[in-house]
Amino acid sequence: MITKTTETGPVHLGLPDPEPVLADDCDVCAVLARNRETARRDGDLSKVTDLNIEMRTHQGSGCA
Repeated sequence: MITKTTETGPVHLGLPDPEPVLADDCDVCAVLARNRETARRDGDLSKVTDLNIEMRTHQGSGCA
């Protein structure tokens, strides 16, 4: 049996969001930013992305 497949349209991806910035006087943001820089230095870009998401989530909940 021959399975017919069709192509879908192209996937359009936008530019990634800019990295969240360190909030003044927030210890949690400071730790997340430090961990992000360590991950970047180690070449673990997946962890950098995870930490960016965690920082955005933290800042969205009203940090500092």
